[in-house]
Amino acid sequence: MIRATHVRPAGEWPEPATDTVLLDHDHRHRRRLAMRGAGGLDFLLDLAEATTLRDGDGLVLDDGRVVAVKAAAEPLTEIRAADTAALVRLAWHLGNRHLPAQLDGDRLLIRRDHVIEAMLVGLGAAVAHVDAPFDPEGGAYGHGEEGRSGHGHGHHHSHA
Repeated sequence: MIRATHVRPAGEWPEPATDTVLLDHDHRHRRRLAMRGAGGLDFLLDLAEATTLRDGDGLVLDDGRVVAVKAAAEPLTEIRAADTAALVRLAWHLGNRHLPAQLDGDRLLIRRDHVIEAMLVGLGAAVAHVDAPFDPEGGAYGHGEEGRSGHGHGHHHSHA
């Protein structure tokens, strides 16, 4: 089976893509996995280490062809606030709960969670359901491991 052994960042591969893989956020953090492109190309993703793939990245095959990575739309909650200070406060509450969050201009995006949505509304947020690609911040203590059990840092605090 042909292998993809390295990644070219978005914008750093001018040739047309041979095929495309459509992946949600959870499936864009990989090291080794058999994959099938939308056009039917079967290949083995075989990277040296687990890597977070971003929308527009190119997976370089053994023969030099490139498979494009496309971020799939996911059910998300869009969070908006009256002003920047209020949005920062909401971001702090999400971070205090170690929730993966995407910072996107004047809004935040998180995975849908009715309990968190209710908390945010109680804090003055405007929330709406959207479908969009999810690309949360990686965090200071991990690279692409946001939202996984055992967040891997050595401080102690309440998760309430």
